[in-house]
Amino acid sequence: MASLYYDALEVRSSAEREAAHFAQLPGQVAHAQSASTAFAEVLRGVDPLTVRDRAGLARLPVTRKGELYERQKAQRSAGGDVFGGFSTVRFGSHMPRVFASPGPIYEPEGATQDYWRMARAMYAAGFRAGDLIHNCFSYHFVPAGSMMETGAHAMGCSVFAGGTGQTEQQVQAMAELQPAGYIGTPSFLKIIVEKAAEIGVALPSVRKAMFGGEAYPPSLRDWFSGHGIQGYQCFATADLGLIAYETEAREGLVLDESVIVEIVRPGTGDPVAEGEVGELVVTTLNPVYPLIRFGTGDLSAVLPGSCPTGRTNTRIRGWMGRADQTTKVRGMFVHPAQVNAIVKRFPEVVKARLVVSGEMANDAMLLRVETSCSAPDGLVAKIGDAIREVTKLRGEVELLLPGSLPNDGRVIEDARSYK
Repeated sequence: MASLYYDALEVRSSAEREAAHFAQLPGQVAHAQSASTAFAEVLRGVDPLTVRDRAGLARLPVTRKGELYERQKAQRSAGGDVFGGFSTVRFGSHMPRVFASPGPIYEPEGATQDYWRMARAMYAAGFRAGDLIHNCFSYHFVPAGSMMETGAHAMGCSVFAGGTGQTEQQVQAMAELQPAGYIGTPSFLKIIVEKAAEIGVALPSVRKAMFGGEAYPPSLRDWFSGHGIQGYQCFATADLGLIAYETEAREGLVLDESVIVEIVRPGTGDPVAEGEVGELVVTTLNPVYPLIRFGTGDLSAVLPGSCPTGRTNTRIRGWMGRADQTTKVRGMFVHPAQVNAIVKRFPEVVKARLVVSGEMANDAMLLRVETSCSAPDGLVAKIGDAIREVTKLRGEVELLLPGSLPNDGRVIEDARSYK
């Protein structure tokens, strides 16, 4: 088993995994409430013992990145906690590094080995103990470089801290050090390989790679394969660490063993049906930064079945766009949460999508609604009234049969002409 999988957790039964996660979750909720001032407020009144299954988890509020930023900003301006009350540890030996993402949003790095849990993804990408890894993720401000380095060290690998830029020096280091592979963005490795060819330097050792931070389409995968490099992608964020990773089966991304993932309708905390596209909401079992129902703002969907490699955890389709579809109509912002507030008023409505069309300053709104109701009694007029009440704007309504709207996670579609 050791030669195929990072550990036995990857092949435990789905029931065993679910039971283990939800046995831990009440304790994590209680820990977040007691050790994190932010979650003491967010989860006020929640009995941790009621969060023992997915239904209990779905009743908790979703904390989105925007709220994390606003809490951090407010507390910093008041001379309070730079982490907005979300971190359970303070500067010192329990927090060896601090990073920043655009915003800025500040993230702590805990002192535990493989804090970001990246070793599992690296193992699936083919890296093994004793390898030298050429790490071209940034080492400053953002945590990507440290994410990969700490994961590599946990595996027993050595790391060359290549960082970003300086293409010719990267080529020279690869040629002389002969690393087993590369970790970084796919576009930068492509630049390195092309530069090496241009200056006539061979890179025979670089035969495997793990990518992140960018899209990795099949065309680029084939390009690397044509140059003798097998590249795999991972899905991670600065807040959560590893969420999912690609395997040699190349059929979606397998979820990490230390996160609980839900797919919810954008703008809400309501889980969607399996296979439907929605926002990735992640609960981490990390005690240092115990994010409970953290809305990533990224769209994805669950794939049916298990990975052909034998890994039994849930698979997702990977990154499919952004969930924040807020748009401005006639000078007013319209949010996905408002569309869902309209839908919830009508049990007959299965799903809805707001289409904004026309030219800028001459906007038109059309709410396309799926309903199984064969003879709706004034439903169109009632929904129209609800649109006006919730958004303060007028909109038309179109009734559709269930299944008519595309499964792409869009709640608001901006179809306006910007010419």
